[in-house]
Amino acid sequence: MVVLGLVIAGAALTTFVWSIAHPDRRIWPPKRYTCVTPFLVWVPTFTLFGILFVLGIWGWGIVSLPNWLRFGVGVPVIVAGNIVVWSEVSHFGVAQTGGAAGSLRTAGMYRYSRNPQYMADIAIISGWMVLSAAPLALVVGIAAIIVLVAAPFAEEPWLEEQYGDAFEAYRTRVRRFL
Repeated sequence: MVVLGLVIAGAALTTFVWSIAHPDRRIWPPKRYTCVTPFLVWVPTFTLFGILFVLGIWGWGIVSLPNWLRFGVGVPVIVAGNIVVWSEVSHFGVAQTGGAAGSLRTAGMYRYSRNPQYMADIAIISGWMVLSAAPLALVVGIAAIIVLVAAPFAEEPWLEEQYGDAFEAYRTRVRRFL
């Protein structure tokens, strides 16, 4: 499970790094959104989250963390992350969240961060690493967080290309992460 999680994270990171280095031949965001795109985006994404969940269950509580931290911080961070990510997915739709062209969103949580969905996913993963206190979930979770931090750097040239001055004005007034 760890190897599969690291392979998925490594493949995603490679995709983003390639797209950052070669924006004219980018892989992410996709140049064309086809019927295959959702499978290429969502199967690895949900598989990685599933692996994190299973690793957390398997290694539940191995790392000695106080319960107030595990349950008092981990659970609220997971809940808050899910509220943010699913709220924004509901505004974008699954297709645009998965790389389809659409409209530039600057409302909702996008008023505070250019990447609230990635930040929310990072929160969910971080909260799970704290709650589960599982060393292998920590290893794969850190890899997943690195991927989520890299993703906006691949997307922003595409956003500038798609939305031009509107994105540039947005970028100058809203931070990338927090």
